[in-house]
Amino acid sequence: MDTLTAWFDTPLRQLFGGVLALLVLASLIGGALALRSRGKPSATITNLNQRIAAWWWMVGVLAACFWLGAGATVLLFGFASLVALREFVTLTPTRAGDHWSLVAAFYLLLPIQYWLIWTDWYGLFAIFLPVYGMLLLPVLAAFQGDTEHFLERTTKVQWGVLICVYFISYAPALLLIELGDASGHANLMLLFYLLLVVQISDVLQYVCGKLFGRTPLAPKVSPSKTVEGLGGGGLLAVGVGTALYWATPFTPWQAAGMSAVIVLAGFLGGLALSAVKRSLGAKDWGQMIEGHGGMLDRLDSVCFAAPVFFHLCRYFFQVPVAD
Repeated sequence: MDTLTAWFDTPLRQLFGGVLALLVLASLIGGALALRSRGKPSATITNLNQRIAAWWWMVGVLAACFWLGAGATVLLFGFASLVALREFVTLTPTRAGDHWSLVAAFYLLLPIQYWLIWTDWYGLFAIFLPVYGMLLLPVLAAFQGDTEHFLERTTKVQWGVLICVYFISYAPALLLIELGDASGHANLMLLFYLLLVVQISDVLQYVCGKLFGRTPLAPKVSPSKTVEGLGGGGLLAVGVGTALYWATPFTPWQAAGMSAVIVLAGFLGGLALSAVKRSLGAKDWGQMIEGHGGMLDRLDSVCFAAPVFFHLCRYFFQVPVAD
């Protein structure tokens, strides 16, 4: 994980350069649409420009972390998990009897999980939260003696920790996979590949849904998700993922399969967490990112895609370490 100055690695620079070019193009289009509206842009144009501005900030932060190395990248995702868990807990009703469970989730389980990634301890990283964390949380709640809605309350805290900490942590855990690159640049490119395909899929599904969407997939859960949006946006995102095979250990066909898995898992994650929001009567998890909602709104697809992508990469593409 000694990945200093990874930004200057040529393939990684090319990836970021392509994203920056797309952002410049999107900014020009958004600005042109705003000018054509003569100072009275529609809600759609305003939302578009807010999203573009947010993307500039997010890409800038990610680029800085990649330049600083793997440690900064792990810290970035640790912070993202912290914010996402706070958003989840804020929307999910808790009681005084959940105090010690929440303290353990924020100040014990979360930092230990990311410390295990930092120290390359895969064997414990993979089981720490789903085994020991899930055993600890209900015990702490039980000791506080509040049995009202105990199962429901405990399950909420457990699910929040799994979604916001365990699943998200699989993204920086890509740095643990042995890819035969001592510099670690290949791992950073694999992480960037995951994030790029997930986010481009979300954007393209949204655009295709707005342009061609006719058939709702789950109207009571997420009215904006349509069959046409998933099909068109998903296929375009798979095409992007396939075209970027050169930045990964994958062949073009393998890249197509892996990007298809990312797209599908990401869609299912967004759908499942949208159902949670609807059950809580909320539109967004938070308001941290203007035009994007909260941190968990941006990472809901990553929550489901990262663990699946990690295990596929580790099983099929990890290079055996010589004794």
